[in-house]
Amino acid sequence: MPVHTMLRSKLRQAVDAVTEHNRATLLVMVLLTGLVVAGIPQLDTTSQAGGSAEDFQHLESVEKAQYIDANYGNGSAERSNRTVRSVYVRTEDGNALSKSSLLAGLRYQQEITGNADVRAALHGDGVRGIENLVAARAAGDANATLDEQVAALENASAAQVETHVEQVVAGNPAAARFLPAGHGDAASSTDRRILVVLDANADEETLSDADTALYETAEARSDDGIFVLNADAYAEANDHFFGEMVELVLPVALLVVLTVLAFGYRDLVDVAVGMTGVALSVLWMFGLLGWLGVSAGTISIVPVVLISGLSIDFGFHVFNRYREQRGPEEGIREPMGRGVRLVSTALILVTVTASIGFLANLVNPLPVIRDLGISITLGVVSALLIFVTVVPALKISVDGLLERFGLDRRKTPLGHGTYLRPALGSCVTLAKRAAPAVLVLSVLIAAAGGLAWTGLEEESFQQSTGEVAEWKQQLPDPLGWEPSDVAEQQQHVEQVYQPASSDDAIQSRILVEGNVTDPDTLEDIDAGVGRIDETGLLVTESGVRGERSPTTEMRRVAAENETFAAVLERADTDGNGVPDRNLSAVYDAFYAADADAAERVVERRGGEYRSVLVRLSLDASYADASSAAPKLEDGAAAMAEDGVRTATPAGSLAINAAVLGEIVGGIVLTMAVALLAIAVALTAAFRYMHGSATLGTVVAVPIVLVVGLVIGGMYLLSIPLTILTALLMSLVIGLGVDYNIHVGDRFADELAAGRSSTEALRAAVTGTGGALLGSTLTSAGALAAIALVPNPLLESFGGIVVIALVTSFLVSLLVLPSLLVLWTRYGVGTVAVDAEVEETASSD
Repeated sequence: MPVHTMLRSKLRQAVDAVTEHNRATLLVMVLLTGLVVAGIPQLDTTSQAGGSAEDFQHLESVEKAQYIDANYGNGSAERSNRTVRSVYVRTEDGNALSKSSLLAGLRYQQEITGNADVRAALHGDGVRGIENLVAARAAGDANATLDEQVAALENASAAQVETHVEQVVAGNPAAARFLPAGHGDAASSTDRRILVVLDANADEETLSDADTALYETAEARSDDGIFVLNADAYAEANDHFFGEMVELVLPVALLVVLTVLAFGYRDLVDVAVGMTGVALSVLWMFGLLGWLGVSAGTISIVPVVLISGLSIDFGFHVFNRYREQRGPEEGIREPMGRGVRLVSTALILVTVTASIGFLANLVNPLPVIRDLGISITLGVVSALLIFVTVVPALKISVDGLLERFGLDRRKTPLGHGTYLRPALGSCVTLAKRAAPAVLVLSVLIAAAGGLAWTGLEEESFQQSTGEVAEWKQQLPDPLGWEPSDVAEQQQHVEQVYQPASSDDAIQSRILVEGNVTDPDTLEDIDAGVGRIDETGLLVTESGVRGERSPTTEMRRVAAENETFAAVLERADTDGNGVPDRNLSAVYDAFYAADADAAERVVERRGGEYRSVLVRLSLDASYADASSAAPKLEDGAAAMAEDGVRTATPAGSLAINAAVLGEIVGGIVLTMAVALLAIAVALTAAFRYMHGSATLGTVVAVPIVLVVGLVIGGMYLLSIPLTILTALLMSLVIGLGVDYNIHVGDRFADELAAGRSSTEALRAAVTGTGGALLGSTLTSAGALAAIALVPNPLLESFGGIVVIALVTSFLVSLLVLPSLLVLWTRYGVGTVAVDAEVEETASSD
């Protein structure tokens, strides 16, 4: 017996068992579902979006970071007993340095310093703002109490306050800390901040309570333009964001899904049965993840959306083929059995090849991506099992019950209607008349899209601006999106202010190794730091750049140790404050004067000096990693001086940029592996299931076109490469293979039944194409609802998946038919004829 005949025989037996014993099947699957779903409480949802250092040890920046931790230890940075909280004042249409605004700031200070939670966490340095400097000048007493400051400012005229502001801004360097970067000597400003210094040694609960008090007091005084950006503010913003999503996006997405399903099925019962299968598929996925101990991760929405889309697709094919198979005088059980047998081959192929595409992510170095690949694969397998067992059995049971009450359950399959059938049939006509032209044009378009890969921007993180389109806000309640101020405030603060102190800024470390006793070492390091400073990347406090290096530490020690100061002066030949000769002796004297300080910036082992460490405080956010990393590399290159030494950035921003580059490179490898594996799998599967290996290869070819089109779509829509979008690029392959398999498998079935190639292609495109259209409209429509969300991360996610779904659909109906025409015209063009298939294949 031929292999493909044997496989079909086994498949027939399994399907017959489901359709002939539908009640027993449902009972067994209910019990199995209970067992599988019991794994959900064991689900690990604590995994993070990033990986540990062990996952990227081969990266130079990670390797050097581990070296710093091992050889400089905790002494690489002094632990401060202060932690600074910023309270911001913003008056877009006014002056934050006016008398009324400064008084509002002082009264805010009175409230928080009178709060027991704040007092419990407050550091001795207390609360300070430019209002304190101005009010103290008005009181004529630098040590005036807060109450005295309020009284003095109340008694001063607006003109007097303006004069005091001018004097403070011009004559007190400390005032710059409270004002926007580059403020200058102006006596007015739309922004200022108050710095609240808390005790870093306080326990976590005490600090949290203080933060809550700062936030709540600021909220009560929001009319004065006062706001705080801390954990409480972000938590409130997240709650608001998800609440708006529930009110806006979910109803729209659900409405789209139900509308398309109602259009496709034209039957509420089938909609309910199909959605039952979708829900069970998702529950099975999470249950299996729980039992297997695979982390669901922080982006579990991705597998939920993708598996829901694939499940809806499976449902369309099962119901559509059943409707095609049921004759006017037939019952339910037999045509359902034929329909499931015919479509199950395609569903199995989709499951296998999609799983290959998703599991190709196991070669990715990021754990969350590996876990996501496993999650989606388990979801696809679950959907296959549910839609060849539960859904057909439930459909037979429900339709049987309804027909016993006299309700006719015969429905027209999607794609056979008056308008849709001719439209789908035109795809066949195009393929018959212009297959070579269609193929050449599609290859050129996809190639152009693929070339856009090098033009995609790389971003470590897509940060929300907080802006919400006017039309989204004007939608009728409860759909209207009410914007939260937090995202916009955060972006404004990052643009306007430098970090409150060097200790509160993002830190970058540069490890300098090699001949660190060379006379030019410290001069080159100083030049490298200067080059970075010129880019505006360093925090500056009162004109001093945020740097901790051998030179800065030596100067600090020299200010307190005359003996070492003399050594430092003798080693500085050009008088610029940087030692440039006999560095070994300088390092020796440094260790002798203050070993703790020296150990933080100079590595000495066995009497040999092996490396020095430069620590920089950056005026940047994690979203700036891609732009900041090259600036740090440029500064490090100046420190290395043409190979005399090596200098490697090993801070968080440099590591983030390196990891993103690694992930993007890993995605390219993942896609190549997945494409090759899918091509091999389809070639083998079609050989054994349909007796034609070349047909499997032809069906696999359009996946490459889909990938190129998706890349081109990302470029046109300005979707950058981030960790998430790079991941989705690899998942595109798993999505893109689905539609082609359904058309190719149906085409092979029709050929096996004895139809001509034209008849077989027409049956595949109009029959299967109708189900594909319903699936595309449902999934793409629901995902397009994400465009309503003012969040670039979700917009990118929705954009990529919608592009993948739409291009896969278009390729399967416009390009694949042309390939199949050329396959029959110039290739082998035959499949194995199976008597069983011939007997049960659909009639058009």
